[in-house]
Amino acid sequence: MVNAAQSRLRVAVVGAAGYTGGELLRLLVAHRGVDVVAATSERLAGRYVHHTHPVLRGRSSLRFATRSAVPECDVVFAALPHGDSEAIIDELRGCAPVVVDLSADFRLRDRGDYQRWYGRQHARPELLDTAVYALPEIDRPRIRNADLLATGGCVATAAILALLPLAAAGVVDTSRPLIVDAKVGSSAAGAQPSSSSHHPHRSGAMRSFAPTGHRHTAEIIQETGLDNVALSVTAVEAVRGVLVTAHVPLADAGVDDRALRAIFRDRYGGEPFVRVITETRGIHRYPEPKLLAGTNFCDVGFERDPHGARVVVMAAIDNLGKGSAAQAVHALNVRAGLDECAGLDFAGLYPT
Repeated sequence: MVNAAQSRLRVAVVGAAGYTGGELLRLLVAHRGVDVVAATSERLAGRYVHHTHPVLRGRSSLRFATRSAVPECDVVFAALPHGDSEAIIDELRGCAPVVVDLSADFRLRDRGDYQRWYGRQHARPELLDTAVYALPEIDRPRIRNADLLATGGCVATAAILALLPLAAAGVVDTSRPLIVDAKVGSSAAGAQPSSSSHHPHRSGAMRSFAPTGHRHTAEIIQETGLDNVALSVTAVEAVRGVLVTAHVPLADAGVDDRALRAIFRDRYGGEPFVRVITETRGIHRYPEPKLLAGTNFCDVGFERDPHGARVVVMAAIDNLGKGSAAQAVHALNVRAGLDECAGLDFAGLYPT
């Protein structure tokens, strides 16, 4: 059992060579409540982690190890490709009583959703009911008692935080389509070059990536309860960042700006990492991913359509931060009873 009474938690990062693993290490080596005892890469075993993640120069003397060399610890973070964590979940649990998985392997509670959205049968469906979606703004009580935590997808995280207050307030017209348009940076495709992420293919490009059928739709429906969501994803020339623009039909045309502000304020007024943007003037009056690079913040804003029963909700995050590694560290803090902001105090840079 992980608890705050321990002086420092022993943590390991499995699959630490990718962008998400590197971001986890950057956050964890600066976290005063943890000691990183292992970072694994089967391909790079023996090499210093700072050779792959240069921001760790002078911050960590760790070398990549193989999974078999991971010592007993309190928490294992799995930053592995989709499908890998479920295949080795028993091995991960043998290293630590708490596993935080950053892949899609345990995000969905319905085993049928893996066939529908990922085109495969889940290898360990009996564990899906025990896994907890690791976005603290949704369900802290369950996170505090979970031994298997699954962080949300980056697009899903931004969309859920944009839509959840309206869904919970019952003001969404579920008989009409709810369009979620997401713009994503290239790091969301991972560290290995591909036709979608390699620089010559991304330079100067704005390209539809998944106009329909994106896998993160399943998470949005699951966590908001809205089944009228249609998600479209576009790749843009940026390295980090997700910007979600959701066109939400309102069930009551009388829901005005004041009521909408109250809905978002009531939901997020006590949240340390969700900021509701209320500026009405200036170039920064809407959420911007660039301002959030390296942070665990999600900025949410909205604008009521004066010509119809519609509100446009915008949410911005760093896909490697709030959309992945920082969300995982936030969940660790909640699970261990630590200060929720521990290791996550970076406020971003401006200008960049």
